[in-house]
Amino acid sequence: MPNPHTSRRRFLAGLGATGTAALLSGCVTSTSSSKSSSDGAVTLQSNLSAPQAKAAMEDLVAAYGKKDAGDVSLNTVAAETFRTQLPTYLTSANPPDVYTWYPGSVADAYAKKDLLLGLDDLWGSTDLKRYSKALNTLCTSSSGKKVFVPATYYWWGMFYRKSNFAKWGVSEPKSWDDFLDLCDKLKSKGIPPIGLGAGGNTAWVASAWFDYLDIRINGAEYHRELLAGKHRFDDPEVRKVFDRWQEVLPYFDPNGTAGAFQDATTALLNGRSGMMLIGTFFADAAPKDALDDIDFFRFPIIDPKVPLAEEAPTDGYFASARTGRKDGVLDLLGYLATAEAQEIYIKGSSGTVLPCHPDAKDSGTPLVKKGRKHIEEAAEITQFFNRDSSDALQPTADTALTKFLAKPKEIGSILTDWQREAEKIWNA
Repeated sequence: MPNPHTSRRRFLAGLGATGTAALLSGCVTSTSSSKSSSDGAVTLQSNLSAPQAKAAMEDLVAAYGKKDAGDVSLNTVAAETFRTQLPTYLTSANPPDVYTWYPGSVADAYAKKDLLLGLDDLWGSTDLKRYSKALNTLCTSSSGKKVFVPATYYWWGMFYRKSNFAKWGVSEPKSWDDFLDLCDKLKSKGIPPIGLGAGGNTAWVASAWFDYLDIRINGAEYHRELLAGKHRFDDPEVRKVFDRWQEVLPYFDPNGTAGAFQDATTALLNGRSGMMLIGTFFADAAPKDALDDIDFFRFPIIDPKVPLAEEAPTDGYFASARTGRKDGVLDLLGYLATAEAQEIYIKGSSGTVLPCHPDAKDSGTPLVKKGRKHIEEAAEITQFFNRDSSDALQPTADTALTKFLAKPKEIGSILTDWQREAEKIWNA
């Protein structure tokens, strides 16, 4: 993987202005090696389907169109459909040209199959050459080629509505014991303390709980090594993660695996649950007038001796190696790397992401300022389960964690099965 042991200093150094962090369809079924046609507009396949994010992408494409640089056709696909179809898109006879997705090990997995366009020249001749060393590393494949253009990053945390916490007479916890006390208070008021949303097509949301418990108990380095196959899912260290998870399991919304995360975030915003471990992307589906009422706190510290780590995934773009519109693709990607483009996206969306360009301005809201500080205080940064492993490994987590949530007493056999399924991916 391109960045298996990134520290906070290496990851955040130079990522933002004045030293602050700024890192952070039709069916296609053929596996022919044919390239896409050189005729027509550059196709941009986007998984950003939440209302505000979709609108922001439309603004971005419109702004690029005004530069008379070339036509771009934006195709927005529901996020879960996009994830499952991405390998098919990339291996089709006539693939889309450019894609919204993730850098790091995820992009590297596709680069190893020669499915991504090399971007070395672009990184050496555009705004990208001013990006931080950490982003440079994150966007470099294991073969040493640049394959990704980063645009924004965001953070995960325990989100809640300030007005609801005030109404219920509760406040942010400072420790794991405080967190359990908070859950007790909410439950005593008849409020499901923790929303989840691991039903429907979003079982992956449960991976956030696995990630955070593992980095709080075993540390970020162990976590990344585990996802790379250097440890086993049935190791005693991993069992400790689930022992701790069982402490808080009674506080989860009993409908946590019945609906998708969008349903869970709606419940959170409507006061039908107390809080939720989620990324800031959920705000792209929130009413604009609710944004000032949204706040978060750090996932509670469990072992103070473990270096503080936070999840801060980076988003951006890669391109198909089979594009027949290379010049147009490179021009579009060069634009998407500019401060102008990233500010347009932030303005059009919920504004809860941070730009990767060192000169780009974020929304400047209290929530964003708190989020930036939250990331800067971390000693280690992780991305997310699939981003630190691969899209192929994510379904093994979805299966294991869904089983655990349904039958926590069977954790021994669940972890044995998880290890067996993971080995199939690692050994493929």
